[in-house]
Amino acid sequence: MPDTDGQLYIRFINENYEEGLRILYEEYSKGLTLFINGFVNSIEDAEDLMMETFAILASGTARYVEKHNATFKTWLFSIGKKQALMFLRKKRFSLTPIEEDDIQNTESTEDYQPEYELLQNERNSMLYQALSEINSDYSQVLYLAFFEDMKPEQISRIMKISLKQTYNLTARGKTALKTVLERKGYSWNTSDM
Repeated sequence: MPDTDGQLYIRFINENYEEGLRILYEEYSKGLTLFINGFVNSIEDAEDLMMETFAILASGTARYVEKHNATFKTWLFSIGKKQALMFLRKKRFSLTPIEEDDIQNTESTEDYQPEYELLQNERNSMLYQALSEINSDYSQVLYLAFFEDMKPEQISRIMKISLKQTYNLTARGKTALKTVLERKGYSWNTSDM
């Protein structure tokens, strides 16, 4: 019987099983990057924060204990969220002047084409784009539910909100998402999610 993701990580920590960490990276790096991007709104920063999250895992400073009610994925995404929030706090209080070269032309998307399989099809790409236009709490909950296929219980742990709040944010988020999609000319039934 193959190891679960949690068992792979525990083997990496206890037995220095480096292949385990590589497997976990392959499995989760892309989805984690897109999740973090929902907080920081910069794919480059999101990629850096995803790498920092895996550096935390590699260093063993965060401890994972396999439980029946918490999955490795939930634990990993919680660490990613914490990294994103710390990054935003630091950025908010940063006194570093913005150089003209640092300002990116947001109208030019030709340079960056998402290579993630997750966004390859038009429907997912359209949904991901629309998520960036709604309230960030709604967006995060819907991203975890739709793209990461997480259950409300897992989402509530990652977002550190109650299960009732998770259901409320999901319902409100679907309504907001439907409005954005209709404004863009798409017909969308949010029960499809």
